[in-house]
Amino acid sequence: MAEGLRVFFDASALITAGASPSGGSALVASVCKSGLATPLVSRLVLWEAERNLRGKFPATALLEFYRLMGELEPQVVPDPTPAAIRKASAVVPAKDAHVLAGARAGKATHLLTLDRRHFLGTKTREAILPIIVCTPGEFLRAILP
Repeated sequence: MAEGLRVFFDASALITAGASPSGGSALVASVCKSGLATPLVSRLVLWEAERNLRGKFPATALLEFYRLMGELEPQVVPDPTPAAIRKASAVVPAKDAHVLAGARAGKATHLLTLDRRHFLGTKTREAILPIIVCTPGEFLRAILP
């Protein structure tokens, strides 16, 4: 069932994986490390996660993030083109368009996020299909027996 899963982590998922090593985002990372899914990120998402961890969390969370990235070895997708970002901004706010464009560029099957306001509404989820936008918990419930 998990064959071919490509999970694009947005910054909120990476931040919580670093800040809470036993939480849902970290569990999805473990699923990826086990080979059940391919983890995807973009340079912009990595930068956004690092910047937020530095500014809002204790140093231990940043160290956990670095450790996680080293173990996870996510595939870094190509930077989205300006045209791809413009297309994505028709679906999500401009500040988040790089996330959707990155998921599309990486041919993600899933976009993992905790951003309820900009990504997890029903209309937004439908507009992003065939990429499945989900929280870590939704992803885990969908793929694990």
